[in-house]
Amino acid sequence: MSVLPATSYGTARLASGGLRTVPLLPRNAGIAFLIAYRATISRMYGDVCRYFPSCSAYAVGAVQQHGLVRGSVQALARIARCHPWAEGGVDDVRPHQNSRYDLTPRGFVVPRRKD
Repeated sequence: MSVLPATSYGTARLASGGLRTVPLLPRNAGIAFLIAYRATISRMYGDVCRYFPSCSAYAVGAVQQHGLVRGSVQALARIARCHPWAEGGVDDVRPHQNSRYDLTPRGFVVPRRKD
């Protein structure tokens, strides 16, 4: 997934997607929830995750890459692996092989432009 430059993103960009943006609403709602969680609750805990990126950052990436349901399952599996006896280390989200979406500067998913 690529991040769009700030100049090419706006309300006209979302409107131009039309019906192609409707299936992305649950995914973007999940991303909004995770971003809010990271901004509030996750900050209170500090740096306690044994993996990099943190479990909440992993969850955002998983939902961005694979959608709300599959990304949530991957995030829950990651949280189950994160315990005091885990080795930890780098554990990135496996990228989706056939992604048809781009990321906005805020991390939301939009349909890829047909240039």
